[in-house]
Amino acid sequence: MSLAESILTELEREAVTTRRVLERVPEDQLSYKPHPKSMSLGTLALHIANIPGAIAGLASGDDLPSPPNFSPPEATGTAQILATLDASLAQAREILKAMDDERAASFWTMSNQGQTIMTLPRIAVLRNILLNHWYHHRGQLTVYLRLLDVPLPSVYGPSADESPFG
Repeated sequence: MSLAESILTELEREAVTTRRVLERVPEDQLSYKPHPKSMSLGTLALHIANIPGAIAGLASGDDLPSPPNFSPPEATGTAQILATLDASLAQAREILKAMDDERAASFWTMSNQGQTIMTLPRIAVLRNILLNHWYHHRGQLTVYLRLLDVPLPSVYGPSADESPFG
């Protein structure tokens, strides 16, 4: 199994769980924020949906000359969130399937105004910035949902609301 295929295998498995969490986002609560400094529920959900394709796209290039402008929009509804997830996953799959081990092991750099912020092997960008970042925000979303009293799906085992064991 190639380096990128290992990321793709994990991405596919986690996409199922991520979809189950995103499906629970209540459309009538998209502007909800648990704190004034927090992203809205709709913004967070759309960000989660965008992560796989956006980060795989960044990682497929040789460098990023400046950090991305992070001001994600708020979702208009659950259908938009799920459609965005589908498109994002399709983009990530295409990029990862085309990436050989030499490319995955090569270095990727992020800069800001000519100053290097980070240089990592591309596979580390995929692991840390794509997958770990995705999981972080998915966990954040489950907190929002719990605060809204939305039943949580099983993620890595039983939740207080659902058990994969019957």
